[in-house]
Amino acid sequence: MTPTKSPARKRPKKGAPPVVATPPRPFVAHHLVPPHTLLSDAESQQVLAELQTLVERLPKILVTDPGLRTDPNFQKARDAQENLANRLVRVARPSSTAGTAIAYRVIVQNLGE
Repeated sequence: MTPTKSPARKRPKKGAPPVVATPPRPFVAHHLVPPHTLLSDAESQQVLAELQTLVERLPKILVTDPGLRTDPNFQKARDAQENLANRLVRVARPSSTAGTAIAYRVIVQNLGE
């Protein structure tokens, strides 16, 4: 078996304009991503009381999760550099049996929390 040659590198021609990095694309939510809603502290306490649970027992979501970017309130809080750790997020998924299935997540900075 003979080794294959690696493809030759393309070098820019002399006098050619330098390659400019393209700017990042604006975020566009995918149609399959359910809407995420950042809850206020009062709403969070009310939800925890209704569920009769502690915040530590809820599933977690990373602060970098792209689904969070579907909520304009999250964008504002992040731009204002608010502490988003331990805030609750409501995720509303369409369901064929329930109509809309509501799930709650706790925002964490990294998976070790």
